[in-house]
Amino acid sequence: MLVSKLAAVLVLVVSFVVAPARAQNQTESKAQPQTQSQSSQASATPTAARPADVATPDAILAATYDVISGPPGKRDWDRFRSLFLPGARMAAVVKGKDGSLSAKSFTPEEYITFGDAYFMKSGFFEREASRHSDRYANIMQIFSTYESRHDIKDPTPFVRGINSFQLFFDGKRWWVVDIFWQEETPDAPLPEEFLPKAH
Repeated sequence: MLVSKLAAVLVLVVSFVVAPARAQNQTESKAQPQTQSQSSQASATPTAARPADVATPDAILAATYDVISGPPGKRDWDRFRSLFLPGARMAAVVKGKDGSLSAKSFTPEEYITFGDAYFMKSGFFEREASRHSDRYANIMQIFSTYESRHDIKDPTPFVRGINSFQLFFDGKRWWVVDIFWQEETPDAPLPEEFLPKAH
């Protein structure tokens, strides 16, 4: 997908966007784990997706970034749910105070729980800046470089990183199977191949 086309569609953030690890870390302690019955119910009855959101890999990435982006306020969580395969996971690389790294994994429903509290108070716009993707038959892996801003007019992002999307095409629509991301840090700068190409 052309980055310029994405930038026009996305006024963005999670992940997919999927929200960055920093936003999630600020609210992670508020997340309440689901009971097994809640988790099963959520995955057994997926929300119907907008056909345009899931028609192509470009479309589902655009929808993922778009749905979590906006000024302070409620997000369209039913639309968010509709993008994910039942049983899908999300995860973020988190750096502890002692410098150790861990991967925090959670469900889309758990993301909604702590993401909702954050987004109600804070503006958050994430856009895709660059992409590297590989596809085989019905599966696709995408490294989507993201830029996050508190306000769409902010000249520079407050954080960048890479969202790793795993996608599945069932013959009718695309699904997000998982999103795993890591925020850029001084000791882990984004490599040149994952940055926007200079024009």
